Parts: sequence; structure tokens; C-alpha cells
Amino acid sequence: MTRVLQLRRGSTTQNDNFTGLPGEITMDTDAKTVRIHDGETLGGFALMRADNAATNTGTFDITTVSDEFWTDMVARHAPAPFTVAKSTPIQMNSKTSHVNCIFSTAPMPTFVRVALICQNDQAGYTTGDEVWSFGIGDCANITPNCFIDGNGLNVRLMVGAQTYWAPHRDTGIRTQLSDENWRILFYVYY
Repeated sequence: MTRVLQLRRGSTTQNDNFTGLPGEITMDTDAKTVRIHDGETLGGFALMRADNAATNTGTFDITTVSDEFWTDMVARHAPAPFTVAKSTPIQMNSKTSHVNCIFSTAPMPTFVRVALICQNDQAGYTTGDEVWSFGIGDCANITPNCFIDGNGLNVRLMVGAQTYWAPHRDTGIRTQLSDENWRILFYVYY
């Protein structure tokens, strides 16, 4: 069965008198547009419809937004800074059950990511490109497993002897990757 996402909606007047939660999106049923809310501004911020863009006489230049605005937005909505640890590049091997990297005796991280580093041009990527969206077998955007043992923090990418793939950089088509053309890089965020 298909899932449906239905936004909170109301007339222009109702939207004008609604503050909304930070990041909430509502629909203006009169103007046939959506509004983005920041949790403070009454009425939120209406987004322009593409069919009205030609008649819009207002202009917006992001360079005119004050530094104080961006500093305030980052302070209110960004998480505290992370300490990031990064592994050395590890040879990709699709014939193994897993790839493991040990990070000393560090505590359990807030989260971990894994990227592939292109060593030889493939799938539209060039040497040095980092690819954060990839898959192994039928799984996409893999999250490594983490556990702590006597050796320290283990970050483990489960491979299951399946092939790696990535969306082609230009077409988005799923493209099988060759082990010799890629390295694995683990990022650990504390």
C-alpha cells in the first residue's frame, strides 16, 4: 500500500496567525504554496511557486544577509562541535565477510560514517573523490557496526562477500565498483 504524507494546512489567514515548530512545513491552501517555520516568526516564511517566479518583482541576494543572522542560526540549530577521528584508507575487498578498523581505547562514538575514496577513475568519479553514498549487495548507505573490546573501539563494515556499488556521479545509475579502484575510510564522531 502506498504511504501518503499530508502536511498541516490552512488558509492564508490561518497560516498568517500560526508560528509553527522549528523546521515545520505547512501548506497555504489559498495561495497554493508552502511555508517554512522557525518556531518564532508568526506566519513563517512563504516559498515562491515556480509559476509566479516571472511576475515576482522582489529580489533576494544571499550576500546581503547579515553575519549576525548566520551566527544566531548556527548557534540555535547546529549541534555542538564534534571531535572527528579518521582511519587511514583501507583496501576495499568484496570477497571478505567484513572490514574492521580499531580506534585505540576511545569511548563509544556519537555516530560513525564510512566513505569510499576513488583511487582510479570509475563510475564518473576521479582519483581522490570521496563517495559517501554507496552500497554493498542489496544494501544502500551502509552504517558500520561499533563495539568496544580489549583492543579498543572496533568500527566494522559488514561486507558478506558481496560487491560494492555506487550511483554513477553523472547519471545516478547503480554502478559496480572494482576493489582495486577504491579505498575505505572510516569517520568517527565524538
